[in-house]
Amino acid sequence: MAESEKIAYDPITRQRLVETLKRCGVRAGDMVEVHADVRAFECLIGKEETVVDALMDVVTPEGTILMVNRCVANSEPSLWDNPQIVPSMYGVVRNSIPGFDPKNCVLDDSSRVVDNFRHREGVVMSSHPSWSFAAWGASADFLCNQQSLHFPLSEESPIGRLYQRRGKVVLIGEDFEACTCLYLAEHKTACRMITIRGASMKGEDGTSWHKYLDLDISSVPFQKIKVSMIRKNMIKETMLGGCKIHVFSASDAVDEAVAYFSLRTVFDVYR
Repeated sequence: MAESEKIAYDPITRQRLVETLKRCGVRAGDMVEVHADVRAFECLIGKEETVVDALMDVVTPEGTILMVNRCVANSEPSLWDNPQIVPSMYGVVRNSIPGFDPKNCVLDDSSRVVDNFRHREGVVMSSHPSWSFAAWGASADFLCNQQSLHFPLSEESPIGRLYQRRGKVVLIGEDFEACTCLYLAEHKTACRMITIRGASMKGEDGTSWHKYLDLDISSVPFQKIKVSMIRKNMIKETMLGGCKIHVFSASDAVDEAVAYFSLRTVFDVYR
């Protein structure tokens, strides 16, 4: 490519990300749930390391950062879409999935920020094999110490406690479909069917398969929650280096989602 044809991007540094987060209302001492995808930036110096560093700079150890450590591969194989597994191999697959390891379980490509974050000094993990959370800061233990195996995104979960403490949500290069705290609204309303899931867990006697109850959750309606919140001026939004950043109250978002789901029965949601 000729020199004149090259695209020159405005490089985003750690300090510029810090300043942007502060302008969007993130403060020292805040409790924040973060979803970030560095691929949304045109040119981010330091990539996921910079995102985690900047978040820690802004929130400080007096605040708390929470990220979902979603272990998609540790799940019931009969529910997999990609790849689909032939039924005769379900048992073999269940017995072959490694037992849950919070620091090393496989994450998808969009979770590179989480992967960097969960290995930082002082980060603690919740114990759920499929819906683990990583937290750092003053209330990290409070958020992660009592997540239930059954209904892992209910009131007895890190996002349930985030809601109770009126924390914030920060979306960096992610949209509302990634907003884990909104699943709490599906537990607060009777809009979803109950299903049985499973995961591989390590115990004193080795690795074994555990079934647990959950809701048949879906993030499909979350864009409608976003539209409602924008209309009520509940979201601070900006662009930085080609990446869209949203900051808003977790409790406001969950309450808006509860209002949406409360007007619908389980049959309406599945139409």
